[in-house]
Amino acid sequence: MSESQTKPLILVDGSSYLYRAFHALPPLTNSRGEPTGAIYGVVGMLKKLLAEHEPGYIAVVFDAKGKTFRSELYAQYKATRPPMPDELIVQAEPLREIIDALGLPLLCVPGVEADDVIGTLARAAESQGIPVLMSTGDKDMAQLVNARITLVNTMDNTCLDVEGVKKRFGVPPERIVDYLALVGDKIDNIPGVPGVGPKTAAKWLQQYGCMQGIIEHADEIKGKIGEKLRAAIDNLPLSYLLATIKCDIPLALTPRELITRPPDIARLRALYQRYEFKAWLAALERGGDTRHDPAGHIPQLVEGDAYQILLTEASLHAWLARIEAAELTAFDIETDNLNYAEARVVGMSFAIKEGEAAYLPLGHDYPGAPQQLSIDEVLARMKPWLENPMRRKVGHNLKYDRNVLVNHGIQLAGIAHDTMLESYVLNSTGSRHDLDTLSERHLHHKNIKFEDVAGKGVKQLSFNQVELGKAASYAAEDADMSLRLHRHFWPQLQAQETLRALYEGIEVPLIPVLSRMECRGVLVDAQQLAAQSAELAARMAEVEREAFEVAGEPFNISSPRQIQEILYEKQGLPKQRMTPTGQPSTAEDVLAELAFDYPLPRLILDHRSLAKLKSTYTDKLPTQINGRTGRVHTSYHQAVTSTGRLSSSEPNLQNIPIRTEVGRRIRQAFIAPPGYKILAADYSQIELRIMAHLSGDTGLLAAFEQDQDIHRATAAEVFRLAPQQVTAEQRRAAKAINFGLIYGMSAYGLARQLGIDRMGAQTYVDRYFERYPGVKRYMQQTREQARTCGYVETVFGRRLYLPEIKSRNTNRRQYAERTAINAPMQGTAADIIKRAMIDVDAWLQKASQPAHMIMQVHDELVFEVKADAVEAVMAETVARMAAAAELDVALKVKAAVGNNWDEAH
Repeated sequence: MSESQTKPLILVDGSSYLYRAFHALPPLTNSRGEPTGAIYGVVGMLKKLLAEHEPGYIAVVFDAKGKTFRSELYAQYKATRPPMPDELIVQAEPLREIIDALGLPLLCVPGVEADDVIGTLARAAESQGIPVLMSTGDKDMAQLVNARITLVNTMDNTCLDVEGVKKRFGVPPERIVDYLALVGDKIDNIPGVPGVGPKTAAKWLQQYGCMQGIIEHADEIKGKIGEKLRAAIDNLPLSYLLATIKCDIPLALTPRELITRPPDIARLRALYQRYEFKAWLAALERGGDTRHDPAGHIPQLVEGDAYQILLTEASLHAWLARIEAAELTAFDIETDNLNYAEARVVGMSFAIKEGEAAYLPLGHDYPGAPQQLSIDEVLARMKPWLENPMRRKVGHNLKYDRNVLVNHGIQLAGIAHDTMLESYVLNSTGSRHDLDTLSERHLHHKNIKFEDVAGKGVKQLSFNQVELGKAASYAAEDADMSLRLHRHFWPQLQAQETLRALYEGIEVPLIPVLSRMECRGVLVDAQQLAAQSAELAARMAEVEREAFEVAGEPFNISSPRQIQEILYEKQGLPKQRMTPTGQPSTAEDVLAELAFDYPLPRLILDHRSLAKLKSTYTDKLPTQINGRTGRVHTSYHQAVTSTGRLSSSEPNLQNIPIRTEVGRRIRQAFIAPPGYKILAADYSQIELRIMAHLSGDTGLLAAFEQDQDIHRATAAEVFRLAPQQVTAEQRRAAKAINFGLIYGMSAYGLARQLGIDRMGAQTYVDRYFERYPGVKRYMQQTREQARTCGYVETVFGRRLYLPEIKSRNTNRRQYAERTAINAPMQGTAADIIKRAMIDVDAWLQKASQPAHMIMQVHDELVFEVKADAVEAVMAETVARMAAAAELDVALKVKAAVGNNWDEAH
């Protein structure tokens, strides 16, 4: 047996390493300004790999351009992945040239991914007795690991054998595909089970053996996660197929043919000169080993000599002097808890110049932790700077920092910039705005992750337990990257006056308003919610019994599989849509469609709705009451929705239904404290008013000008009647038309909603546009603007990008067109209520009114007001909300008062 037969075959995932080097290493350029960092990083890793493992065979595998068989299986596969950055595109071909000049076999096979090429070669080599090292950062490859195939990651020097896979993922290699199918993959857009993370997937697989075992026992899994599993069962086989690496693709080369060639020295010299890799060029000229020279190290981003840990009075004093004198300081806090209502400060970080940052530890209390300055004394010394509005601060999601500082009696002021909001205002569509994502995307820098310093899972440390050296690097980097991101975003905002005005006039001033609302919280009646939970359970049981009667037999009403069997196999209902695996779907929209004609799907939907309200609100809200304040503290999110609307979580206040008896009962549990009342002020038909303003339609403008009932006025136009002749049913139809059209409803959808034939619905739509031609003109112009510019705008200049507006996929394109029409109305409504919140809050703070803004839900603001001040606060609130925008149509605000939220409607 020759020596090469005992040496391994190394299979390098070139595509994976190209991205990893690009995001993890500094953005190097040559004198021409051409990016070279990814080239340098990947070639450096290859040199290191060759030096350490001395393979007998090797191949560097890249993804080919174009679609793969997975795209044919699932059109949405990788649909959410952003396109390759231009700075990376221009480095891909030079990298391949250098790899080829080094004499390394390079493969790129159309129709499949690099993973499949690697998998096929790995299995072939294994069958020939050749040990295999797969060099990649892709976790999917763990499914191939066995006694002869090992996973090695040159980027972080980790190596996974069978035991390593078990330790890292909690499951053996042969269960990795099951694991990936359950967890899903956001990058590749593999569905998985929403809400199921690595820990849950591993636990289920340990308990039930495999994915099929989990599916068979899905009915046993309780709670919300069980509901999500059962709802996702139809898609799991597809997720499994997408996550499975093919190991049988036809290849022109066998493993034993993957041998290195002598390097092409002349070509390497020209490439090294062209891209100015001087150290490699020097080694080449000295006659050094072109594939193993010492210059083949992996460059690392140096955090800078100026990342400091402030442990002494002198070092703190020096940095306080620097931030007092600085024009702008990046600021961030570290805490012992992610829940702002309970969190305490563990440390603070500052940066005033790129690459220069400091961490001030105040609460690290692990055994052996070094002596730190007194937190009480330091906060007392820093309070004047923290509360000084003239000391301008920048950070990332500073609302959280402000909330935590409130727990220490400090009111953070001087928030000049927030990089999360800068990113969001520049482009709110289809991307995340967290610090790690933005640093990687815009600075080409991969931040230290919290898990890197604190660990994962049940053994994860709270930050106060993290070793100080690691904590300082992590925390100081956050401040440094916030400052760098601001320097990146701010020139872009300055260049676009409307976006800058939106950012400076709405988003940044809203931070302290939301912070005050969150810290105040809302009072809920836990006993009343417990009673409602019991009522919901009884109602669910009643609906279940009705469903059994209609079905003719009992069945598990939460099981998609049993629902499928009852509806389609036993009752023979029409199959509206098939899952990717060829099974009739039981998804909510499919059942809703069937519910127009059949009673059982409606009962199933009713049961799901009641179960969701019970688990999300009546059961959960009492557990979310803060022990210190006795209140529920939601979190409002400014940078989540694409339209600018606020969202909320823990709890989500936006999804409590208002038009159902159950929803109203839940709202009754949101109560006023003794001596106070609940005041709710709501914009009336704001989106229709915005439509009138944007379209300039004379008929709509006149109806609002005369303060007519807009739905009755529309009914009179559509049905060609006098307003007083309009029946309640006709008004209901007009309301469906008014709201349906601005949400892009088709004549078919309107027909289904009204229970009429499609031709009749089309007649209504045609008459509507005949009477309101300005609306039709606005819709046509808006679609055209979206196609031309790629975005639409709100009245206040917020841009809503529509990347699918020119898609060849008809469904995606039509969805983008509907969004183009509706988004300016939703976005303008969001801008208006934010402006109102800022103005009302300023009045409340300045006048020291006995009232507190406690909730914002859709177009509604909710307050706690002292009973003897209700009339004055209501009048001022209504006036300020109505004056929040100057439109061609007056804004109308309805307000009411009660002892609870429901009574205030």
